[in-house]
Amino acid sequence: MSQSIHDFHDDPRNARIRIWVNGALKARDEAVVSVFDSGFVLGDGVWEGLRVFQGHPVFLDAHLDRLYEGAKAIALDIGMSRAALTDALYATLAANGMRGDGVHIRLMVTRGVKRTPYQDPRASIGPATVVIIPEWKIAKPETLAAGLTLFTVHVRRGFPDVQDPKLNSHSKLNCITACIQATAAGADEALMLDPHGFVATCNSTHFFIVRRGEVWTSSGDYCLGGITRANVLRVCAEAGIPAREKNFSLTEVYSADEAFVTGTFAGLAPVRAIDGRTIGDGGSALPGNMVARLQGLYRGLVARDVAARGAAPA
Repeated sequence: MSQSIHDFHDDPRNARIRIWVNGALKARDEAVVSVFDSGFVLGDGVWEGLRVFQGHPVFLDAHLDRLYEGAKAIALDIGMSRAALTDALYATLAANGMRGDGVHIRLMVTRGVKRTPYQDPRASIGPATVVIIPEWKIAKPETLAAGLTLFTVHVRRGFPDVQDPKLNSHSKLNCITACIQATAAGADEALMLDPHGFVATCNSTHFFIVRRGEVWTSSGDYCLGGITRANVLRVCAEAGIPAREKNFSLTEVYSADEAFVTGTFAGLAPVRAIDGRTIGDGGSALPGNMVARLQGLYRGLVARDVAARGAAPA
């Protein structure tokens, strides 16, 4: 049976979470937006997922950089400064007693309410809608231990003049259709190619392979600017591990020594098979040596980021 890297064990505390909606903290069943909201009508908005350790959203500066850059690209006024939005994130965590680990935040911003359900941004009649959903949620350990299976789908990552894959927008139908095809094929995640047939990314994570001691990922031209992806490349550089952003084909993927995906929610997760081909030694010992080393280096980077922020607000 296929699984998702985003699967988690239900936590009863999530039934009682308080959700930040435009400045008000609301119970889960009261946290709603209008049917005329731009995000609901058109998927018009940007978002971020953030992992929380020791009460801090990790790599917050990089996430806010991406959020505000995306908003500027689509002429969306978030209506809050970075400092105000940061305060809102911490206030939401405090309201939920989330001062430790095991928390994931979904931060969403849309263009706000429209006077009629129409695509023109000038139809918006109010300020942006800002929502912060914090949940007690970690990736299933058994999923990480078993490793993922990937399936290469026919849905491609497109050119930036069609819909720029650098935008972390609410409009995710391209990735959703890829996910549907992979799930129907019995895989856990979709591996997506770029318009030229080179490996680009997965539907909800970034993709890496290990070949002869080198770590490879795509050129980055046709994928989101992943925060965890960038941090893996960073720790490789710090540790003297050869890492390359380059074009490579499925032929090189199938003969890789190891493969893994990255994302904010689960960090680094090993891949055991792609398109029915077993990766490496058969997945009898996951993660492999390089993935295990990178997982340790990444945990160290997280710890450094948290330490730099000091004690979390009470």
